Amino acid sequence: MAGQGIQRREMLRILGTAAAAAQFPGFSKWGFACGHVGKAALQIKPATYTPQFFTADEFEMVERLADIIIPSDATPGAREAGVAEFIDFMVRNDLEVQYPFRTGLTWLNAHAERNAGARFVALGAEQQASLLEPLGFKDKARPGEEDGRKFFGLMREYTVTGFYTSEIGFKELDNPALKFYAESPECPHKDDREHQHLGEASHWG
Repeated sequence: MAGQGIQRREMLRILGTAAAAAQFPGFSKWGFACGHVGKAALQIKPATYTPQFFTADEFEMVERLADIIIPSDATPGAREAGVAEFIDFMVRNDLEVQYPFRTGLTWLNAHAERNAGARFVALGAEQQASLLEPLGFKDKARPGEEDGRKFFGLMREYTVTGFYTSEIGFKELDNPALKFYAESPECPHKDDREHQHLGEASHWG
């Protein structure tokens, strides 16, 4: 997972996006890498996360997709970092992506039932990978799956954002340009410590 090519300028943008979520007390796993913002680092996390936007079935699906995109192998992945929680919170606070996410999940379930006979989360890992490969790789793209590719791209973007702005994901970065943050986790928004310019949430992209 390390060495994903995230540059320092890009990391600043990602940190700004995630800072809007840092004050939310409902995360059970996800924690902002710059946990010094406000009193986020001192908050007691709940035992379980209650989805703010997705239904229980949708949230399970988002969690599985994030786990596929950044799996747990030799190091913790999206599941351990609570990426699905981050995605749910961000989508809840961004009207522009609510429809694309919800229709995308619906599309993927219909696609899974049509091609494999069951909803996505009910399929085995190999079947899930087989369905997602044409959506995630240009050289495997198939006609008629444009909506699925657009949704998977959105899902991947939010997964990467949520992972690398989390406490767990931040530790997995291995980029010399980011050593500054590992040594001195000072928020870049010195003139706006409360991050009011971000509103409740902002969309990376």
